[in-house]
Amino acid sequence: MPPETSELVLTEPGAIGPCHVGPDALLGIKRQQTNPTRWNGQRWHPFAAALRDGGIELRENIAACGTFATDAGGTAYGLPHGVVIARSAAQVSALLKAAQQFRVPVTVRGGGLTTEGESVAFGGVLLDMTGMSRVLHVDTEALTVRTEGGIFWHSLAEELRRYGMDYLSAPLNLTSSVGGTLGVGGIDVNSPRLGCSADQALALQVVTPRGDIVECSDTQNAELFQRVVLGYGQFGVITEATLKIRRYTPLRMHYFYYDSLRTAVEDMQLLNRNDASDYSGILTIMDCAVNLLVAFDSDERETAFRANWQSKLRGHGEPGFALCMLRRYALRPWKLPEAWYLLQRKRELFPEFRRSEYMHDGLMYDRTVVFSRAVWKFWGSKQMVIPDLATSAEKFAEAVERGNAVCRKYFPHYTLYCVGIRLRPEHKPHYEMSCIPPDAEGWAYGCEFEPMMDDRVYSRDYLQSFKNAIYDIGVELGGSYYRFGGMMKGYIRRVFGDEVVDRHLAMKREADPAMILNRDVIF
Repeated sequence: MPPETSELVLTEPGAIGPCHVGPDALLGIKRQQTNPTRWNGQRWHPFAAALRDGGIELRENIAACGTFATDAGGTAYGLPHGVVIARSAAQVSALLKAAQQFRVPVTVRGGGLTTEGESVAFGGVLLDMTGMSRVLHVDTEALTVRTEGGIFWHSLAEELRRYGMDYLSAPLNLTSSVGGTLGVGGIDVNSPRLGCSADQALALQVVTPRGDIVECSDTQNAELFQRVVLGYGQFGVITEATLKIRRYTPLRMHYFYYDSLRTAVEDMQLLNRNDASDYSGILTIMDCAVNLLVAFDSDERETAFRANWQSKLRGHGEPGFALCMLRRYALRPWKLPEAWYLLQRKRELFPEFRRSEYMHDGLMYDRTVVFSRAVWKFWGSKQMVIPDLATSAEKFAEAVERGNAVCRKYFPHYTLYCVGIRLRPEHKPHYEMSCIPPDAEGWAYGCEFEPMMDDRVYSRDYLQSFKNAIYDIGVELGGSYYRFGGMMKGYIRRVFGDEVVDRHLAMKREADPAMILNRDVIF
């Protein structure tokens, strides 16, 4: 643990010294159940026998189970009793029917990009969806694609390119699965214009927790559709999805640099309100180098931006920003190590966005590879925690500034990722108890706060303390969060209130009598 940790040690009335079970625990940090206790294995053997009798391959060896011991966050570890690779909706149906009968928990996993154990099985069976990764049909006239739910977005993009097509909105990390993404939202730098990935879903094939195979949409079995989209895997397993697509175009990127988070946020929101760009988002190195990314799918849109909006932005180009930084650190020589870190980070990161394999004449031809490469190479590590806040447009700048102050307090280096989500009024029923704040109109805005671990080791309680401080801001501002479960599970009732949570809990119990599907992620 870094030396500054000692400044954050708190005491409470009744505190009697260090915890001899967890000697690195911070005194005064509220200890709470953040992941489920390990399921005790009751009735596992008859369940396993029932699966095998039904022709379902169940892998119980340690190599198969150990493959899924943790997720992208690397802070939660657990082992299933067995693993099933999804092959068809009928197979998933038989699995869930047996799980209901024998009350065996089922954890569904796509890309495993959860950060706090939401896709880690603490006993029971782990259902690996990557066995269902086929694109079933591409309709270039209707601009739709039918795909299985376990496919990763980069694989879907590769298949669509063969038809001259592309997805509309996908998560920044393209190694997410389509089904998993639709269950949580999916946010990209074109979400301010096109909405989240879940908004692109026209129809779904869902296997309910009882094992029924149901086709649903806004007009067919609409209630199930509205529960599954942004439903965090509580009301069914998405085995197929029909998504909106578009014709493929390369994009042209522009970067504007700021040393003020608020100014950058205000400029991003200005672009969004006026539909002035096809893509926009903020990516920072701490609060020192704030980059507003703006991009376009067509020359016409780019030309209109240059004529009408570029002069209104208060950011700098690279030379102007370099002068600002030179002046900043010349007046603060004691912060030269910070300046050196920023420079090294820039030297390592920027070439990845400009590699000749993907860039030609200033156009980016494969953002799926570029963005996913950058995410894992420069933000991924053995351990990741990414608390986030989602608010209405009016509250967002305050949320980012307050969250930034928390990051500054806990970590020497960190990054922020800010983006807007265009809301669809006709889809409002989907948004209850989700990452969309209840008071957001037109757009919601989200910010991820990601520490750069720099090979340091932090205790779980230290990280819990950091995340508590972020989540408390969301409670105070009446916002929401993108990631449920894990370390923030204790905040769900504080955020949404007992009435909303209890209503969804009643729906969950009706849909999933044995409460076996993705247990303890929310309920």
